[in-house]
Amino acid sequence: MKEFKAESKRLMELMINSIYTNKEIFLREIISNASDAIDKLHYRSLTDKKIKVKKSDFAIIIKINKEDRTLTITDNGIGMSKEELENNLGTIAKSGSFDFKEQNKKKENIDIIGQFGVGFYSAFMVASKVEAVSKAYGSEEAYSWSSAGIEGYTIKKSSKTENGTDIILTIKNGEEYDSYLEEYEIKNLIKKYSDYITYPIKMEITTNEETKLETINSLVPLWKRDKKSIKEEEYNTFYSDKFFDYDKPLSHIHTKAEGTIEYNSLIYIPSHASYDYYSKEYEKGLQLYSNNVLIMEKCPDLLPDYFSFVKGVVDSSDLSLNISRETLQQNKVLKTIALNIEKHIKNELINMQSERREDYLKFWEAFGLQIKAGIYNSYGANKEQLQDLLMFYSSKQDKLVTLKEYLDNNKEEKFIYYACGSSIEQIKTLPQVETLTSKNKDIILCPNYLDEFVFKVMSKYEDKDFKNICSDNIDLDTEEEKKELNTLNENSKDLLSIMKNELDVQEVKFTSRLKNHPVCLSTLGEISVEMEKVMNAMPTNESINAQKVLEINFHHPIVKKLQDLYVKDQEELKKYSKVLYAQARLIEGLPIENPTEITNLICDLMVK
Repeated sequence: MKEFKAESKRLMELMINSIYTNKEIFLREIISNASDAIDKLHYRSLTDKKIKVKKSDFAIIIKINKEDRTLTITDNGIGMSKEELENNLGTIAKSGSFDFKEQNKKKENIDIIGQFGVGFYSAFMVASKVEAVSKAYGSEEAYSWSSAGIEGYTIKKSSKTENGTDIILTIKNGEEYDSYLEEYEIKNLIKKYSDYITYPIKMEITTNEETKLETINSLVPLWKRDKKSIKEEEYNTFYSDKFFDYDKPLSHIHTKAEGTIEYNSLIYIPSHASYDYYSKEYEKGLQLYSNNVLIMEKCPDLLPDYFSFVKGVVDSSDLSLNISRETLQQNKVLKTIALNIEKHIKNELINMQSERREDYLKFWEAFGLQIKAGIYNSYGANKEQLQDLLMFYSSKQDKLVTLKEYLDNNKEEKFIYYACGSSIEQIKTLPQVETLTSKNKDIILCPNYLDEFVFKVMSKYEDKDFKNICSDNIDLDTEEEKKELNTLNENSKDLLSIMKNELDVQEVKFTSRLKNHPVCLSTLGEISVEMEKVMNAMPTNESINAQKVLEINFHHPIVKKLQDLYVKDQEELKKYSKVLYAQARLIEGLPIENPTEITNLICDLMVK
């Protein structure tokens, strides 16, 4: 027995136990090696007229023998001589594929998968013994390489008659390994990792005591086919089969990038969120392939968080893989591909928004919250990228509109007006909304808790500031109204002071902003009533209070009543103050701190 030509047996242990984290990856590695071997022979046949082989004859054959607990992977590729078996398999991290690629790197059309020379040893994760029986093309002799692990290996002559290599794995004992001797499991692994290997992967299937070869893989991936030859139903079928979603996607983006960085991608925008999309368990990412071989089931670096709902595949031979090919090394190529994909997604959504509005509305219903979160979570850094995708409910148009559409319909306005609440219906009943709509103002109605936070971090859109109509700084009065209002408030300072002292507010004042309602709440500063509600609903011990202002409609008959009480019965004035404040809180959807007191006060006032 010969020892491995490596620095130590510890290196072999690392190959088997540390580099690969997923046992099932072994089949991908063995099949990739088989594909490389066929590629080498096919390439040489194109440059050497003495080699008489046809591409249609190439195949990878897989056989299962449960009695012997063996799994055999056979290729009819270039094969290996005794010396090559010694160098490629007897020396850990020696890659024949890498050497072949280096020798021919000036020539085109070489898509050799193997690079590091360690993939073969992943077989030891599931096999107690690995045998490689190989006959080099054009050679008269065949040899068998055999090893049971770190102790070493043997090489001896073999009786194999056809060129190529048989990899015979003796599967370890134990329930966790038994599945690798089941047809269904091997089929699943082929479909998962090697479905798009260039050559047919055929498997011996036994049915009714009859054994036949069945091609398992799809050979040519959809994303590498000419777009003109693909029907819509083929795109949809691929989507449902690949991502287990049987509702048609809203859109697909099929891209072939050529030039400095080359890749193929097929991206889908789903019609609905998956059941776990808004949960912590959800993992974003696109399937990543290198030369048609699955490298990562979900590569998160290919998608920004705000486009995490996107499904799809990316295939590139330009990526730098790490030694196990299970993960990527960070590089500029990956980042460039990710940026290009992001641009394609945004462009497709903008196109859908303008040309297929119904589809975009479905998209917005499913993923609008994610787009808003993309702006808010980045503190506005992603504003330019996402702001044109936003949609909000317009009070004047009575439907969802983009911010651009809002401005196009309100070109003379200085601000983008908005109001927040628990629902569209509830917001429409706010006193401030009633007043502004009576003045033909268009108001964005915001029933989602994120809306106001998004406006805060955006600050403005196309040089127009966002203005909460429930804040204290809305100025829509005429000069005459302002003068009349200032006089009333100045003359009523003592009355308003008595009311303020009874209430948890920053100020009480008369206002002209209301039409029919007697009172409303506005706020001072950056924290609005809706922001207070959202932040206080969070699981923290901190309590946030907006600086509230009780505004009283100076056109309403209640003003005369308050003035009379100030003169005749200030204790009664205090009772009215509490009732009016409770009314204003209820309108805003805020709780009443002492409902019993308020109901008693209302009853007292009713019987008088």
